[in-house]
Amino acid sequence: MAILTGQYYSLARKRQVPFSVILPMDAMDERGKPLYADGPFPTLYLLHGYSGNFMDWLYDSTIAREAMKRGMAVVMPSGDNSFYLNNEFTGEAYADFIGEELVSVTRKLFPLSRKREETFIGGLSMGGFGALRSGLYFNHVFGAVFALSSALITDEVAQMQPGKGNAVAPYEYYVNTFGDPKKLLQSDKAPKTLIQKRLDAGEDVPRLFLACGTEDFLYPNNVDLHEFLMKRKVPHAWVTHPGVHNFDFWNYALPIALDWLVAGMKGEAASGE
Repeated sequence: MAILTGQYYSLARKRQVPFSVILPMDAMDERGKPLYADGPFPTLYLLHGYSGNFMDWLYDSTIAREAMKRGMAVVMPSGDNSFYLNNEFTGEAYADFIGEELVSVTRKLFPLSRKREETFIGGLSMGGFGALRSGLYFNHVFGAVFALSSALITDEVAQMQPGKGNAVAPYEYYVNTFGDPKKLLQSDKAPKTLIQKRLDAGEDVPRLFLACGTEDFLYPNNVDLHEFLMKRKVPHAWVTHPGVHNFDFWNYALPIALDWLVAGMKGEAASGE
């Protein structure tokens, strides 16, 4: 296994951006044979949460070991506190960076699969939101999405009034990130709206995996999306377990999510769908 850290000049972000990559070059199956030899590797683009960075998953999770077991490459970028959305005020195109540019650049640099069914996106908290939105918006790129304790806050943001933020950030931050709150729920920045748009157009919705701890402050938000998908008969995996908003829960859910990705890639039935 190789763990590499680098940076490149991002046209979408208009600056140098850092990222880390896990390459499972010597991953073996249960018979001791190389899983993918020299590649191309199935690839997971893995997003951090609010106030985090591209090293969070390496420092705090079991991703390196779990990816190695499954012969999966992992790309971990930094997304600042952007919710992985294009910013009309600063001109930094975080969504385009995640869904187009980063995929293109890393495929040129490393032996990564170019197949949609072997290209995944996942994340936690803000990164869970980013994974869902990116997977739905760039549905031609990503074949599957996993989202842990997702910060599904668009309904809350849509109700915000000037001068009234929340415990995380002031109102101005949410306007800068999501745009005009009054227009948010009609935009493709709202995951439920984007899902409905895909369904109404008869377009493909990537395979979806949702997980959240039952004591997490974001649990009601995640239940809401789960019920939204159930009512519309959108297949998805739904995993709950006692836990709060921390890496104890995310390290519990991570191997389940990765097994789900591998099962779907192999065309096997995925638990919970």
